[in-house]
Amino acid sequence: MTKRARGRQVFMDTLAAHGVRYLFGNPGTTESPILDSLAEYPDITYVVALHEGVALGAASFYAQASGATGVVNLHVAPGLGNAIGMIYNALKARSPLVVTAGQQDTRLRLREPVLGHDLVAMAAPVTKWSVQAERADELALLLRRAFKVAQDPPAGPVFVALPIDVMAQETEEMAAPPGDLYRAALPDPAGVAAAAELLAAAKRPAIVAGDDVARASAHDALLALAELLGAPVWVEGLRMHVAAPSAHPNVRASLPYDAAALRSTFAESDAVLLVGGPFFEEVWYAPGSPFPDGAAVIQLEESPARLAFNLPLRVGIVGHAGHALGALRAAVESRLPAPQRAAAAERNAALRALKSREADAQRQRAEKRWNASPISVPRALAEIRDALPPNAIVVDEAITASLDLARTIDFARTGDYFGARGGGIGQALPGALGVKIAHPDRPVVAISGDGSAMYSIQALWTAAHHDLAVVFVILSNREYRILKHNLDAYRQRFGEKPGTTYPHMDLYSPDLGFVDLARGLGVPGVQVSAPAELGPALAKAMQAGRPYLVEVRIEGRP
Repeated sequence: MTKRARGRQVFMDTLAAHGVRYLFGNPGTTESPILDSLAEYPDITYVVALHEGVALGAASFYAQASGATGVVNLHVAPGLGNAIGMIYNALKARSPLVVTAGQQDTRLRLREPVLGHDLVAMAAPVTKWSVQAERADELALLLRRAFKVAQDPPAGPVFVALPIDVMAQETEEMAAPPGDLYRAALPDPAGVAAAAELLAAAKRPAIVAGDDVARASAHDALLALAELLGAPVWVEGLRMHVAAPSAHPNVRASLPYDAAALRSTFAESDAVLLVGGPFFEEVWYAPGSPFPDGAAVIQLEESPARLAFNLPLRVGIVGHAGHALGALRAAVESRLPAPQRAAAAERNAALRALKSREADAQRQRAEKRWNASPISVPRALAEIRDALPPNAIVVDEAITASLDLARTIDFARTGDYFGARGGGIGQALPGALGVKIAHPDRPVVAISGDGSAMYSIQALWTAAHHDLAVVFVILSNREYRILKHNLDAYRQRFGEKPGTTYPHMDLYSPDLGFVDLARGLGVPGVQVSAPAELGPALAKAMQAGRPYLVEVRIEGRP
């Protein structure tokens, strides 16, 4: 007798076949087939959120932290709309996600039903692939393809609309396991040789490391090449991961956000190697190339689609970051003459000295304002660093405090840090949920600005509901400080008169009460305004063993 199953069972069986352990979502009526099926699949945990953006953000960071495909179930058109901003962030972060949404019965599509809309069209601009299942017979192949496309380099979200009647239909097309897909391609030897010739001849090489270096666990290969060349390693301003240990002497800071400032950064570089990223995400327009005239630009990328997409290159190589960096190092080493090795050693010594001076400068900066009230940003970050438990993970959306964070806290391994790629705010709170679910045995600390936190404050309820022991540190300056900085930059760049007024960029009258908000969502917390109270408050939070919020009143508005 031929086996038959309902569409909802094919969906859940596909999740099980792909090893999915968590389904993130916000329930609705059109999701009834999935919700009604959960009891039959006890190995899949439903992580419930009070807002679709929280569910999507948590799933995206879970995918980044676990390496698995995140799966999200949203609710029809308004629910998908609520999540679009977070889907955009996931696309920019290259998070492998299968995003689904319940859809109204297909037999109602000409009657304009409640909450009905073209979900495929809504999701298409922010996903790699957007599709609706029209019959249960399509589900097995469609879902298997969705998981594949989500993971294909460059990884990213795909969207599948699931009409309620399709999920109730019967089919003989059963779910199938995905098989083992090996995507770590070897680089073309001719490309490696061409790139090695350029790097070996360079007198001032530089490297820019993207998130793919971290995802490929290629930091050792990256640093071996950087040390061989005597090259500084830069990272992008918006990043999801730490591509290399931040305390390493060759690892520099994050890059600026316009071509002129980038060109200034690389002013002395005669060769720039770009590894595993979109390069570059600018905020302000500036004419010209981000590189100085004559600099040889080389790019290593896992996907032909990203290679030379934004920038003209001298050499481009497709391949797994680890394989490509290892092959490139071996090729450079065989070509590097003794004078170049000596020059590289001198550059490495200079980078070590610069790193030491910068660390001293940051310590002095913190000491100078150590007892300032409200609490200074350098002290706040130093206190957080000192309070972090061993093996802690930091989820960062500190925005204007992120530079102090990078200068203060050393992240030694890939997976110790997760940032907010994409630029849409509100990522840290839900992101910390996903990271904690991926790493339940590691302490997780989310650091967020107050403005960002208000975009996704409902995440605290999910933390309490699922007993996720995340420490949420809210740096509260009662303003959108980044917008004030950007308004100053706008006025300067476009010839407007400088000003001291910043319309609609303050968060007071009334003040935001994060401890009260947290208590109402089931999370205990404390507000700290006196500098001496910060260390003990953070220590108590880290030892709580449950979700806990610390609101830190930092310098900003009086």
